Amino acid sequence: MNPSGFMTTGINLHSGIKFALGFVFLLSGIPSGNASAAEIDYFTNPVVYSDYSDPDAIASPDGKGYYMTASSFHCAPGLPILFSEDMVNWEIVNHALKQVPPVDFYNETPRHGKGVWAPSIRHHNGKYYIYWGDPDFGIFMVSASDPRGEWTEPILVKEGKGMIDPTPLWDDNGKAYLAFAWAASRSKFNSVISLWEMKPDGTALIGNPKIVFDGNAGGNHTCEGPKLYKHDGRYYILCPAGGVDKGWQLALRSNDVWGPYESKIVLQQGNSAINGPHQGALIETPSKEPWFIHFQESQPWGRILHLNPVKWVDGWPVMGNNGEPVSRATMPQKAVKSHNIATSDNFDNGIIGLQWQWHGNYSPEFGMPLTEGKMRVYGFLTDSIPNLWNVPNLFLQKFHSPGFSATAKVKVTARDDRQQSGIVVMGRDYFRVAVQKQGDKFIIRCIECHDAENSGQETIVRELPLTDAKAIEAGLYPNYECDIWLRLDVAPDGICRFAYSLDGKKFNDTDVSFKAREGKWIGAKYGIYSIAPASAERGWIDVDSFIVNNRKK
Repeated sequence: MNPSGFMTTGINLHSGIKFALGFVFLLSGIPSGNASAAEIDYFTNPVVYSDYSDPDAIASPDGKGYYMTASSFHCAPGLPILFSEDMVNWEIVNHALKQVPPVDFYNETPRHGKGVWAPSIRHHNGKYYIYWGDPDFGIFMVSASDPRGEWTEPILVKEGKGMIDPTPLWDDNGKAYLAFAWAASRSKFNSVISLWEMKPDGTALIGNPKIVFDGNAGGNHTCEGPKLYKHDGRYYILCPAGGVDKGWQLALRSNDVWGPYESKIVLQQGNSAINGPHQGALIETPSKEPWFIHFQESQPWGRILHLNPVKWVDGWPVMGNNGEPVSRATMPQKAVKSHNIATSDNFDNGIIGLQWQWHGNYSPEFGMPLTEGKMRVYGFLTDSIPNLWNVPNLFLQKFHSPGFSATAKVKVTARDDRQQSGIVVMGRDYFRVAVQKQGDKFIIRCIECHDAENSGQETIVRELPLTDAKAIEAGLYPNYECDIWLRLDVAPDGICRFAYSLDGKKFNDTDVSFKAREGKWIGAKYGIYSIAPASAERGWIDVDSFIVNNRKK
């Protein structure tokens, strides 16, 4: 036990996570909003304006920084690893999961809303552990000696349906425990927190579980997402209740890990403008100041992250300003180095930036980088699907700021007139700009789809002439190429507009707009796609650069 009373074997709450900088901070090369001298001692919420839902974080044992992970659902690679030296400036440094298990199931088609739910990251006996629940298959774990290095293949700690949001604790008596919640969509009950003893090596559960808290009994419906800690000899479970957008944060405490637990609401919206403040990590700076990093539902951006100070009052961790979230506060510590979550990418040396994810487990026919510094996405072969909802090789990244633009310099290659490649804003509703060969010319089609999850049909809202097709000899039939710049502009209200250019200088507005919408349990995403009829050879799109800029104030 360290002097502050936090268990260093279970969660090392010496784990600050400090985040700064609200609405203007996250983009390529642009410093975060607290970078000016006048603002250096403060941060503004939300601190990460991007969909890193269900965040969990710890301090590295060497005291040199902080690591965070978040839900990734069906997207791959999964379990993003973010790092900060000062709890203000964050960067993506790795993914702990190359493919979502079971691999065969997640290889077949995008499994929207399934996969990796609410992970917990911990450090114990020289190793980092991440646990997560897949509501259809059970509780999984990966581990690593270095969060930036290779993580182990996933271990199925406990097979079963409905078990979600696991959180481990290695106690000072040598025993280990796992708390978790239940998904009503699979188990047909929820609003309870269960506890199970775990083997000390963290690979399997022992005996049988017990319910240690029943949210049904006290009006705390939908309690889930538990995080298990030990502080000053007491056991604490922090868990959200009340639902994603209107809920609150509970603290449970007991003198025995098995309970009984008493409960207290320690964070709720109150008179603030911040809805549903809950589910995250209790962390502590090197100077022993406790903080709470949590999400807020803010579609179409997804679940964006806030940071609130914490005070221990009569043995309870009271968060924010007397239990209400703050919009601005003194930073836990001064900035050390400026980092930004990556967005732009030139694909230098054939390396793909860590901000990109596929909509399913990766397969080489999805595409791959070229050694000369481009990213190729091949056409997904299909004749039977009504829209892009079930296309796994969408090459996407998260919305990341309340206003931004993205410009992709690309070369589209096609043989068949039905092949289409371009840029897409993806969600339950989506919009895509298609560059399509039509005879000896290329055209642009602006295509919109509503309610894609339920087989909503695509609608061509505008068609524009583009340029003559350039034929390149390629065996029996030539390839036809088109060099073009495609631009997306996203306003703070989620309205998206699209433009294109043939020289990278003069851009032509398509004169169409689209209201972005979230995906299933994730925020809206944007990026590159290519599709082709199943009877044809694959066309493709080569991305030379993908440049993102923040909207100026």
